[in-house]
Amino acid sequence: MKKNINSIIFFIASLVLIAGCSAVKQLSDALENLRRIQFKIAGVSNLRVAGIDVSNKKKISDFSVSEALKLTNAFASKKLVSDFILNVDAKNPNNGTTQKSSNSTALITNFDWRLLIDDTPTVNGNIASPVSVPGKGQTVVIPLSVNLDLYEFFGNAGYDRVINLALAVAGEGGSSRIKLDAKPTVRIGSFPITYPGRITIVDYEFRD
Repeated sequence: MKKNINSIIFFIASLVLIAGCSAVKQLSDALENLRRIQFKIAGVSNLRVAGIDVSNKKKISDFSVSEALKLTNAFASKKLVSDFILNVDAKNPNNGTTQKSSNSTALITNFDWRLLIDDTPTVNGNIASPVSVPGKGQTVVIPLSVNLDLYEFFGNAGYDRVINLALAVAGEGGSSRIKLDAKPTVRIGSFPITYPGRITIVDYEFRD
């Protein structure tokens, strides 16, 4: 990440001829602060498959007869639509306590993401509206609405494996099966800056 950010700092030099030292200093600070915005997958909520809430299920036998019939019919039709909320934590540790950091609110204006389940690329999307992350070391949750056809990406594995995958993702620790490939755009002060490279977001640590 830092290597990618460093690759665009040369842009500051070109601004010297156009803007003046003050504007260049602001952009330099914005780039430095952008290094520290961190993301982590916080968990999955409200997961439904073929309209059935699976968040309270642990195994296939937990489904009622009518639910099981609905799922098998959906699978037989080669369409198993799933929707859920994927919560992503965004942390802005720019609290002004270090020499290079400033207490600046970061506004995430764009969050181009692609979802990977068990390292299989699936659907992509973006945030519905900008997300403000205060510069006080706080963590803000970004809820991403996900809608995908499980059959399209995993149907070849068979009914049991697809349903068990959905149950695993919905269950405790299920977010470990998920990664996000993302390219955020963050505005700090008056400068919107798009990450020069894509980042991988996982659930077990903050990654900058």
